[in-house]
Amino acid sequence: MCLWYADAQGFLICTSGHQVKKEVENLPKESTLKQKREVVESISSKMKAAKAMVFADFRGLTVEQDTELRSALRKAGVEYKVVKNSLTRFAAKENGLDELESYLNGPTAMASSDKDPVAPAKVLSEYAKKFDKLEIKIGVVEGKIIDLDGIKALAELPSKEVLIAKVLGGFNAPISGFVNVLNANIRGLVVALNAIAEQKANA
Repeated sequence: MCLWYADAQGFLICTSGHQVKKEVENLPKESTLKQKREVVESISSKMKAAKAMVFADFRGLTVEQDTELRSALRKAGVEYKVVKNSLTRFAAKENGLDELESYLNGPTAMASSDKDPVAPAKVLSEYAKKFDKLEIKIGVVEGKIIDLDGIKALAELPSKEVLIAKVLGGFNAPISGFVNVLNANIRGLVVALNAIAEQKANA
């Protein structure tokens, strides 16, 4: 007698009663699948809302170092969360960020901000210099992938408050040109960062 069951990929398989029981028991429970889906939706939602995200490998940090890093990120208004690579890949694909897949290996933490496009890069870059075990993987700004050079260039930009102060103070330095970014789409800044990275590479 042929008994049918669905495997984890959704294929129907005919097998013996004993094997059916064993395979069904090994299938992910509905509650587990629901929990995973909720996590994917949560990460996907954060990606959609984020002005910027930076992914890092925190492996090797001590408890004290991790606590200090989290405190600095929290003060900067940056959300920091350790994420599961497999679920983050699903969320990335839902947001058209398939390029992230190759960077989602090993321990991964995601630092994101839905208000400040500079803060995640600035804080993580600062602590990557302070803690040599903290390794920045890749960044995303307004849905655009930026590499390590782009993240470093972004981290070197003055804060929004400093830029405003310079403008109000009548400074005419080149950096004042970035003020337009405050009220414009940050994608323009990403293009500029990529150009900077290319110039450094050529040099």
